[in-house]
Amino acid sequence: MTWCLAHLIRILIRCVGEAAINGKDIPSRLPTPSVRLSVPFPQKRQRKANMTALEPQNINWQATSNRQAHHTDRFSSQELILRRGQSFNFSLSLNRSLGNGESLGFVVSTGPYPSESARTKAVFPLSNGTSRGGWSAQIVSKQDNILTIAISSPVSAPIGWYTLSTQISSQGKDFILKLGMFILLFNPWLPEDVVFMSNHAEREEYIQEDAGIIYVGNMNRIGMVGWNFGQFEQGILNICLSILDHSLYFRRDPTTDVARRNDPKYVGRVLSAMVNGNDDNGVISGNWSGNYTGGLDPRNWNGSVEILKEWKKSGFRPVRYGQCWVFAGTLNTVLRCFGIPSRVVTNFNSAHDTDRNLSVDVYYDPYGRPIDKGSDSVWNFHVWNEGWFVRTDLDPSYNGWQVLDATPQERSQGVFQCGPASVAAVREGDVNLDFDMPFIFAEVNADRITWIYDVYNNTQKQNASDTHSIGRYISTKAVGSNSRMDITEKYKYPEGSSQERQVFEKALGKLKPHGSFSATSARHLAGEEREPSILGKFKVTGILEVGKEVNMALLLKNLTSDMKTVTVNMTAWTIVYNGTLVHEVWKDSVTIALDPKEEIQHPVKITYAQYEKYLKSDNMIRTTAVCQVSDEAEVLVERDIILDNPSLTLEVLEQARVRKPVNVQMLFSNPLDEPVKDCVLMVEGSGLLLGSLRIDVPTLRPKERSRVRFEILPTRSGTKQLLADFSCNKFPAIKAMLSIDVAE
Repeated sequence: MTWCLAHLIRILIRCVGEAAINGKDIPSRLPTPSVRLSVPFPQKRQRKANMTALEPQNINWQATSNRQAHHTDRFSSQELILRRGQSFNFSLSLNRSLGNGESLGFVVSTGPYPSESARTKAVFPLSNGTSRGGWSAQIVSKQDNILTIAISSPVSAPIGWYTLSTQISSQGKDFILKLGMFILLFNPWLPEDVVFMSNHAEREEYIQEDAGIIYVGNMNRIGMVGWNFGQFEQGILNICLSILDHSLYFRRDPTTDVARRNDPKYVGRVLSAMVNGNDDNGVISGNWSGNYTGGLDPRNWNGSVEILKEWKKSGFRPVRYGQCWVFAGTLNTVLRCFGIPSRVVTNFNSAHDTDRNLSVDVYYDPYGRPIDKGSDSVWNFHVWNEGWFVRTDLDPSYNGWQVLDATPQERSQGVFQCGPASVAAVREGDVNLDFDMPFIFAEVNADRITWIYDVYNNTQKQNASDTHSIGRYISTKAVGSNSRMDITEKYKYPEGSSQERQVFEKALGKLKPHGSFSATSARHLAGEEREPSILGKFKVTGILEVGKEVNMALLLKNLTSDMKTVTVNMTAWTIVYNGTLVHEVWKDSVTIALDPKEEIQHPVKITYAQYEKYLKSDNMIRTTAVCQVSDEAEVLVERDIILDNPSLTLEVLEQARVRKPVNVQMLFSNPLDEPVKDCVLMVEGSGLLLGSLRIDVPTLRPKERSRVRFEILPTRSGTKQLLADFSCNKFPAIKAMLSIDVAE
């Protein structure tokens, strides 16, 4: 009985071994290529015939040299990661040499329904010559029974996961054996690829740089936050690829979607929809209410890595919460991960034009209070992305940088997605081209129309029109340094120039072809532009810091030779950066007599007690004054101010070296006359520590200084960026960043 059972087990083992070679029972992923990538194949029993069937015995993927040649060696994950249009080598050991009438071929496939007609599958022979265009395999060298083979992919291949199999014809039998899997990405190093970028320094910045700077604040006070893109971190590439597989496009038609992943224009548009969670369980849920209960204040994020990991960990449910720079930072990670050169761009005084008339309407009541009326708005800043690629659907003059915006503002083709829109086309006012050109053109060019609206009489009158204030200081991080690069001239001709107005009227003509003028032109023609008799502006007279009194002055000047009596209604509101009103914190009314040509300063004081409960992490207060001279149009004066947080300092305490623990110190002083509690320090940085570090900091007494030490473990040499966010009950988000030079 025991002998029978043992004999039966031996037969079963033999059958399983033969099935694996003839059939399809193969590993689902490449073996780990950090070790020598040699994979033995299951062996068949020796046949008694003169010649045994041809069989592969093991495979060496030459992962290290392939990844270096394909510029993918910075990825932490161990998969074989390749770039399209470029050959890769591997060694295949056979049980004997190829005989007459025997052949070796290959099959590559991607997606759930691969097909040759959709170009998501290719079958090709092993040959001695070179092939142009499609997939091909050539013998590089032959030593005994070991073949070194080079496989080339077409430059137009879709990106994503691929399966590679060998097709063996031997002794009148054909069988297919899966060899393994690899990832194929866009190739900005290859001149034939539509994402090719010729400048080495720009490639290093826009593909290889895994940390950066995003500009925030307002046009009077441009600030910056560090951002950890982290596209090479463990697991991030696989999460980025899974974003494509969760899109509405993939779910509706997976065959077409996978085939179209060869086009950065299509991939970019899909990602602009998927990085927000509005239609499709995308990555991030947006929130501009000022109330972030149930999630994280958008200002607390230090980068994309933790967001993408959280999205996967939650079962692909949108991560709470993001605002424009969070969407843009995350989209930048995915674009660079896939090999599309990309950068983050900030537009100050960014228009949100909802009705395609290239003007935004802003409303105030006669007391100077901002009114939420209409759907247009002006954001203090708005952040989007640019991706670099050829527009195969347009004239070559529109190639280069393309706007992609993942912030969910308006629907496009029924989905919250935006772009790609050629920056060159925006500059020329070609709003008739794909994609979403009218909206993006308005963001940087719209006229701003101010209205005074009387709620009690339900009447409104136009107060002012401004052609200059929208689309200022368009900014991105400079190549190779942390300085700000102004790229406004890439988006529009100089403000006030004849070309700028001509382009504006051209764009308006394309949107309203039946003869139309801008609101500003119409007012000039109607002779409505009456010069005001007084001039007003707000001036900051003290330091702007959270916890301190805000001191400003309203400057009023009489422009005439007559006495003027001015009634002034003033208010101050805390706001979110996109103009969302939070709470009125101060108001005042005063009557001022002005002698001919006289200029006066009226003091404005807002105490910490008045604003502290209502200030959001944006630290923004909007002050307005409606100045009324009898029988004349009101003069509206407004200014958004930003209060500075106390400083957070990071110091590295010793020379940083790869794989050696390094001590870092955080210093923070409580500037308030009251304790701060619920203090948390969040730290992250690609190449400096795995994941993020959370440290609970004890309550700080009034004016107390805190010193927190923590340890990092650098994994890569070079200049790396450490990012910190300190939050507590009085300061929701204080940021710091530190560049650390890591030696080998």
